[in-house]
Amino acid sequence: MPRTNFQDLLDAGVHFGHLKRKWNPKMAPYIFMEKNGIHIIDLHKTIVKIDEASNVAKQLAKAGRKILFVATKKQAKDIVAEAAKSVNMPYVTERWPGGMLTNFPTIRKAVKKMNTIDKMMTDGTFETLAKRERLQITRQRAKLEKNLGSIADLNRLPAALFVVDIQKEVNAVREASRLNIPIIAMVDTCCDPTPIDYVIPANDDAAKSIALVIELIRQAVSEGLEERKLEKDKEIIVESSGEESETPSRRTRTRRQRIDEDNVPAKEEKAPLKEEKPAKAEEAPVKKDTSKEVSEDKKSE
Repeated sequence: MPRTNFQDLLDAGVHFGHLKRKWNPKMAPYIFMEKNGIHIIDLHKTIVKIDEASNVAKQLAKAGRKILFVATKKQAKDIVAEAAKSVNMPYVTERWPGGMLTNFPTIRKAVKKMNTIDKMMTDGTFETLAKRERLQITRQRAKLEKNLGSIADLNRLPAALFVVDIQKEVNAVREASRLNIPIIAMVDTCCDPTPIDYVIPANDDAAKSIALVIELIRQAVSEGLEERKLEKDKEIIVESSGEESETPSRRTRTRRQRIDEDNVPAKEEKAPLKEEKPAKAEEAPVKKDTSKEVSEDKKSE
């Protein structure tokens, strides 16, 4: 069953593409027709692609992996930030930090620096500094928070990227492609879908269109997280029941089992093993007593 219906996409304006003169020929398979100089996206294909991308997002979330949401354009910032926060996923809605994926250790150092400043503010070290130094550190902390605050919990490279506008987020797409990180993206008729692994042909300029597609992906991630939680709960229940089954109570045993177990002696004594006689061939030779012969020889003398 598809996650959305045709009418919802139509109402949100997902089908509106760019001007005909701005189109990219590689998007031809996803274009339904041209009307008033504007390309119309085939929503039937959009539905199929949304379902495919949603299943991928769900499986990644179920496996406990992170999906990095990227959208720095004005109409998508708040929508993406709220959706990512609701499912506890990292996101970038300000400027894309250069080398965020390809130079990930350096980005992690900047995040650690931000955590160090936070520690200084809590343990009282911050108060011992001069006023000018405190002002500089505060400004530095605000800048780091603005650019990297949303990825503070990202301890390793994300399992996938979700991008709203691949033309605007070209640096993010290049870095992910270089590291073979799967990309899920909303692709308009003016874009090149070649570097995208999971293309969602859709209008990436209208806020309603962006909100609808983001909500569908968010729901898929949420379902994956819920299934992961249920599986963990089942494992805990199975482990606890397994421990109980190893030592069943007297009531759970059958009458025959109780009789048999109660009549079994505490410890069975093994019969002593019989001593084996040595073989004739191996018998030690008997020494001859020569003392009598000596005494008889003396008497005869």
